[in-house]
Amino acid sequence: MKKLVLASLSALALLGVAACSDSGTGTDNTTTQSTNPPPAEQPMKPAAPADNSTKPAEPAPATPAPAPAQ
Repeated sequence: MKKLVLASLSALALLGVAACSDSGTGTDNTTTQSTNPPPAEQPMKPAAPADNSTKPAEPAPATPAPAPAQ
């Protein structure tokens, strides 16, 4: 029984090596497609100057809730 298991594993390993081997005609018949290089990068434009006439956002003033009507 052990010999049968060993022979099976050996055959499986041999088939695995044969399937992954790189033996063949020695020529590569694959084709590749060229790609266009990306366009030259344009320098970034500087940000617009800050407008000093605007103020930053402020939170709404906290007002107490009105008393419930009785």
